[in-house]
Amino acid sequence: MPNDDVHPELRRIARFTPRHLVGPRTFRLIRALQALRQRRTPSDAEVITLSSGAGVRLFRAAGGLEPTPALLWIHGGGYVIGTAQQDDRLCHQFSARLGITVASVDYRLAPEHPYPVPLEDCYTALTWLAGLPAVDRGRIAIGGASAGGGLAAALALLARDRGEVTPIFQLLAYPMLDDRSSTAADKPNYRLWNTQSNHFGWTAYLGDADPQIAVPARRDDLSGLAPAWIGVGTNDLFRDEDLAYAERLRSAGVPCAVEVVPGVFHGFDVIVSKAQVSQRFFDSECDSLRAALIPAG
Repeated sequence: MPNDDVHPELRRIARFTPRHLVGPRTFRLIRALQALRQRRTPSDAEVITLSSGAGVRLFRAAGGLEPTPALLWIHGGGYVIGTAQQDDRLCHQFSARLGITVASVDYRLAPEHPYPVPLEDCYTALTWLAGLPAVDRGRIAIGGASAGGGLAAALALLARDRGEVTPIFQLLAYPMLDDRSSTAADKPNYRLWNTQSNHFGWTAYLGDADPQIAVPARRDDLSGLAPAWIGVGTNDLFRDEDLAYAERLRSAGVPCAVEVVPGVFHGFDVIVSKAQVSQRFFDSECDSLRAALIPAG
């Protein structure tokens, strides 16, 4: 990976970070390796299985008797790998810093469970979260990273269409929004997720579904959605589709703040979580959630 156009804090790790993470021959191996790693990871999350079979890992704010705002968080992994447990540290940080309840969804993965199963798992978790006595139903945000961000965007659309629960904010970290980017030109500075991985992930997730319905960026009507924050790096395959989606949200009357981080690649904040550029990205996520969920007083 050439050093030009790469953030200084990422130049060393970028030399060893693969461009192509998953494919039809590797995704099951990656799942197995993740399972081994996570068995050794302690957590203070409450682990809950919903009636639908979807899982939730719940992080409660310390102290206080009043219902709190909440965040429904959706993990990434290209729709084909990952678990809610991989984001335990992040969800704990959201809960502790903001004093909110955070529910992280263990949705079922493609290709075994293509659309709409993962999205319906997220919707079930959203309605469950809204029904908790400890949660203020009127102050719920939805968010996620990568494929989780794509599911969060799709969930916002589904919640709008069904009218049962109304999220008030979308937190979308480098969201995977548009299957058509799989045909874009590959670039040497992409890391962790390139067009090959993207094609596999979308193909697995969509199955026989109609992309015009299943893919957020293909939806015609984005009006009436919750305000959004979108963060993405300049060396991320999803940059162009994320910026295009932000512009379409604004055109539909939906406020959308955008943070473009120069020189960073996909998932940079996970790979180098302690780097200053990653900490600033997390600070921006927290600031946007605080502004949306916690009225200034």
